[in-house]
Amino acid sequence: MSFSISAIPDIRFGEGVLSGLPAAVKSFDGVGTVLLVIDAFLAQSGLAGRISAELAEAGVKTQVFSAFSGEPKLSHLHSAIEVGQGADMVIGVGGGSALDIGKIVACCIASGQDPMHYALAANPLARNPLKKIMVPTTAGTGSETSATNIFAGPEGKKLWIWGPETKADLVFLDPALTKTLPANLTAWCGLDAFIHAFEAATNRNTHRGAQFYAHQALRLITGALETAVKRPDDIAARGDVLLGSCFAGIAIDNCGTAIAHNVSHALAGLAPVHHGLATALGFEATLAWLTEADTADLNAAAKACGLDNAAQLPAFVSGWMNRCGITRSLPAPFKPFDASDLAREMRATENQPMRRSTIRDVTDADIDRFAASVMALPKGI
Repeated sequence: MSFSISAIPDIRFGEGVLSGLPAAVKSFDGVGTVLLVIDAFLAQSGLAGRISAELAEAGVKTQVFSAFSGEPKLSHLHSAIEVGQGADMVIGVGGGSALDIGKIVACCIASGQDPMHYALAANPLARNPLKKIMVPTTAGTGSETSATNIFAGPEGKKLWIWGPETKADLVFLDPALTKTLPANLTAWCGLDAFIHAFEAATNRNTHRGAQFYAHQALRLITGALETAVKRPDDIAARGDVLLGSCFAGIAIDNCGTAIAHNVSHALAGLAPVHHGLATALGFEATLAWLTEADTADLNAAAKACGLDNAAQLPAFVSGWMNRCGITRSLPAPFKPFDASDLAREMRATENQPMRRSTIRDVTDADIDRFAASVMALPKGI
C-alpha cells in the first residue's frame, strides 16, 4: 500500500510556551502588523491585551477581532477580513472557530476574494496567504494542523474551504491555556478529538501513516480525558488531551472523517449545536452498526483504546461518555425538527464525502435509522 502524509506545521508544546510568541512573530520577515483572531471570552479575560502589549514591545502592531460566537459564519469572516486589512500575519487564539476564521481570512486578505469564492473548492486558494500562527485553547478540533476549515454559508449550511494554503505556519500547544475550559466543553471537545482519531484510523481512506498519529491520539485521549474533566488543574492530563487533539487533527488532515461527522454536520444544518456534542451523539448512535464490519483497522483502533476488540467499543464509549458527564440531549432549537429533517441534511451534497468514506456502505435506510435515533433524544434539557 502506498500513501503520502501532508505537511505538518512547526509545533511547540509545553506549559508556558506561549511566552515565546513575540519572538516567533519577529522570526517571520516583514511582519509589522498582525490580525489577532481570539475568542471573546479570552479577549475579555485580558489575554488579547496581554498578547497585544507583548507584541507592541517587539515593535508589532495588533488589530483584534473577537466579534464572533458559536461556529464560524460568513458574516464573521467578512468582519474579520475588514478588521484585518493591512495585516501581514494572522494569529488565531481559541477554539476551532477562532482558528478556522483566522486560517480562512489569511487567504482572503491576501487575495482580496470573498470566502464564498473558495467554498467547496470552487476555486484555487491564494498561493501566497498571510503567515499564520495558531494557538488552540480547546482540545478538540485539531484545526491547528488541518487544511480543512468549516463555516456556515449564507443559508446557514455548513461549508468547507480546503487546501494546504490554509495551514498554520506555526502552532503553540500550551496546556495552561485550556485550564479554564468548563467540564462540559472539555468533555465535548475531547470526544470530538477522539472521534477524529477513530474515524481517521478506520475509514476507507486510512493508511499506516495517518494511523501512527491516530492511534497515539486514541491512547492519549482515552487515558487522560476523564481526569481533565474531573480535575481541570491537572496539567499533565490537559497536556495529553491537547496533544492527542493535535495528533488527531494530523490524522484527519490525511484521511478525513466518516459517518459520525456526517450526523454532526447535518445537525448543525438544522440548528445551533456544539460540534463536539453533536459529533459525540452521532458517534454513539452509529458505533454499534459500524463495528459490525469487524475490520482489522477497527480492531487496531480498539486495541489503541486498551480494548481487546472492536466489539467492546460501543459499551466502552457509552460508559466513558457517562463518566465524563455527557448528557444525551439536543438544544431547545431542535424541537421543531424531526427525523426526516435530519435525514434530509445527512443526504445533502456537502455531507456526502463523510458518508462515502465510512468503512461500511451507508444506505438510505441506515440514514433514516440513525436520524430517528438521534432525533429521539430529549430536546432542551
